[in-house]
Parts: sequence; C-alpha cells; structure tokens
Amino acid sequence: MNRQRVSRISRSLTVPRPLKVAEDLEHAHVLDRPARGLTGFLLRFLPPGAVRDLLHGVPLGHPAHPPLTDVPVGCWMAASALDLFPDTDRASQVLLAAGLASAVPVALTGAADWSSLHIEQQRVGIVHSIGTTAATGLFAASLLARLRGRTRQGKVLGLAGLAALFGGTYLGGHLAFRLGAGASHAESITHLGPLGWHDLCPLDELPEGWPVHRTLGYISLFVLRYGEDVYVLADRCTHLDGPLHQGRMVRVDDEICVICPWHGSTFQVSDGTVVHGPATGRQPAFETRVLESGMIQVRPAR
Repeated sequence: MNRQRVSRISRSLTVPRPLKVAEDLEHAHVLDRPARGLTGFLLRFLPPGAVRDLLHGVPLGHPAHPPLTDVPVGCWMAASALDLFPDTDRASQVLLAAGLASAVPVALTGAADWSSLHIEQQRVGIVHSIGTTAATGLFAASLLARLRGRTRQGKVLGLAGLAALFGGTYLGGHLAFRLGAGASHAESITHLGPLGWHDLCPLDELPEGWPVHRTLGYISLFVLRYGEDVYVLADRCTHLDGPLHQGRMVRVDDEICVICPWHGSTFQVSDGTVVHGPATGRQPAFETRVLESGMIQVRPAR
C-alpha cells in the first residue's frame, strides 16, 4: 500500500517534458562557444550608447522586446486561423507580410537584450532564437508560395511555422518567467514607506566618495557619502542582481552615477534613474537625513 502511494506521488512530481528540455538547455555547455562568439559580435555591432539603450527600452522604462513580440505572433496566429476558412487567402497574405515586417525590430531588441544576459540564460536564448528564426523563415516561405498561387503549400508551411513559433515562444516564456530575463531584480522597498525613518549607520563610518554595502533588515543597500550628502540605493541591480556597491563611480552630465559591475547598467545615485541600459527600471532609492547625533536615517524615496 505504501509503495503504491509513493509511486503515485513520484509520478505526480515528474517534470513536464517541455520544461525538462528547457532546463537541460540551461546546462548545455556545448552552446557556450557560439554564445561567446555571438555576444562579441553583437557588442561590436551594437556598442553601448543611445541606439542600444533604445533597443533595451530605457526611454520606455520597460524592456522593449516583450511587447513587440505580440505583433508578429498575433499576425501569424491570425493568419493560421484564417486558413481554416474559405476565401481568406488575401487577408492571410497581408497578416503574414505584417508579421514578417514587425519581426525585424523584435529580432534587434531581442539580440540586444540577449547579449547582456548570464550564460545559462544565453544558452536557452540561442535555442529560442533558432525556433523563432525557423518560424520566420517558414512564414516567409508560406507567403511566397501563396503569391505564386500555391495556396495549399502555403497553408502547410504556415502550420509548420506555427509549430516552430510555439516551440520558440515557450523557451521565451521560460527565459522571462523561470530565469527572470527582463524582470526587475531589485528588492521591493515600498512596504517600508509607512514605517517612516530607519536608522542606518553613523555618518563617520562611511568613507568619503567610496560606495559601501550596508543592510537595512534583510535589504541590501548601496551607500555613498559625498561631502555632507549621503546617497542610498537598493544594492541589487534591477537588471540581473549585480552588486552596485562594487561598481565604478562616474559623472554623466554632471550627475554622480554608478555603473553595475556585471553588465554595465548605469544609474544616477541621487534617485536611481537609469542613464544607460541594459537595465530599464529605475533603481529603488532612499531619502536620507543625518541627525545631530551623526546617525544616518533613511526611508524609501517618494
């Protein structure tokens, strides 16, 4: 009886096959060499600057790639649905063409984001891009066949493209929801606001002009003393958890900024504003004050 119960539990805990494939890809070291080569190429082709920031979505305050994917995916799925009905080939052709045109910015934004990921994420991302590229090629072939009057062949190619698209987008979902690519990794601090000011540390404990790591309960903080001013940010970079207190201090347009040591995201220390990506979300910041006793107090910036 007990053996049967254990057997049933074991079967219920079996990892779904698609998830097992995605998790295996995270550890597929065979993909490391092409990942390094492609990363180097992309960093040369898309160097840090305004264009790369735009592709990351810095001006939007949100990654640009995920919402852009809705356009080609929606067009291609709609075209496949229309193929089930008579006299809809013209509409299907328009949808296929619109999907192909919108796939260009999707590919560019995805490439920019991918080049700034951890290697485990890049391994999955490579196969994700293979799936979506295959889907794009199949839908392009489908459109070409339809334009040549081979409607039946075009519909078959469209179905094949839809299957490749589903495989590629599944891995894209794994990247976003299981591996956290594109999500903010900064610790939440808004719940501390109603609690008012919190003691942090004495002012004379902080070195001048050199960032240090401090904690407020379980929250890690980046703390910088600059003259009589004290700047405090959440220490975990919003992009992928990089420790900001180990970053390099620079001035950008006369603003003191910190560069994340992992992927180069740059933030103003005064309020956490993103200056350069790949991060797109503002770094959580704290207001500070120094009491007469020399104790620094902080509270989440409003």
